[in-house]
Amino acid sequence: MYEAYYHLQAKPFQLTSDPRFFFSSKGHRRAMAYLVYGAHQGEGFIVITGEIGAGKTMLAATLAHNVASRSLVLAKVVSTNLEADDMVRMVATSFGLPQENSKAALLNAVEQFLLACHRQGKRALLVVDEAQNLPARSVEELRMLSNFVSADKPLLQTFLLGQPEFRKTLQSPAMEQLRQRVIATCHLGPLDGAETEAYIVHRLQTVGWREDPSFSKEAFAAIHQYTGGIPRKINVLCDRLLLLSRLDEKHAITVNAVALVVNELQQEFAPADLQVGQKEGA
Repeated sequence: MYEAYYHLQAKPFQLTSDPRFFFSSKGHRRAMAYLVYGAHQGEGFIVITGEIGAGKTMLAATLAHNVASRSLVLAKVVSTNLEADDMVRMVATSFGLPQENSKAALLNAVEQFLLACHRQGKRALLVVDEAQNLPARSVEELRMLSNFVSADKPLLQTFLLGQPEFRKTLQSPAMEQLRQRVIATCHLGPLDGAETEAYIVHRLQTVGWREDPSFSKEAFAAIHQYTGGIPRKINVLCDRLLLLSRLDEKHAITVNAVALVVNELQQEFAPADLQVGQKEGA
């Protein structure tokens, strides 16, 4: 709605993970370095954790875009509290394999697929997102899949992306064997104030922004204060800011505009009983 008004080529603050918008903050750059390193190692597990909206899925999407080649077969599983057997089925499906009646047959199909990739000079990479939802048995199933080897060379590498509580799962005594196979781990923190401003400018410039609308320094600071430097929260707030500015036909985003949108968002997501009380007291 506002793209044409501000002469933007696309929405700059969309919530979907488009690698064009990847912002290389200090934390994200470090995490990406681990992922790229792991992709070249071709073995073991790499664990990336971070708060909700910190950019873990964007990391995975950007990695897939950057390392995509004819020699890499990449599959992705988004965990929804999958049990062990269901995890194996999801992995098989993600690699495009047909379902089998028994788990033994399914595991054999996965192994044969991985061996075929190896014979063709290809590497198989599995990305598991929202790993904090996995029961310990399902994580252990992923470790068992890493046992598939050919001439002492691992046939499957796995990246585990999850919220901070996933680290507790990994720290349990039952995860000792998996921990020994983790070759790198990184935690994504929030953006600081300067990075928040740079992140917003980066996304705007990606879609052809020429400082219309402009943002005041105070507006950038207020955005960071409200969002805590979490990229997804920044996207939601800035998208609403641009919409409001378009409706009001304004070409400058001020701290007052940020305060107005923040108040609107807080009202929208406040508990229903609180909203009723506020209306009655108005």
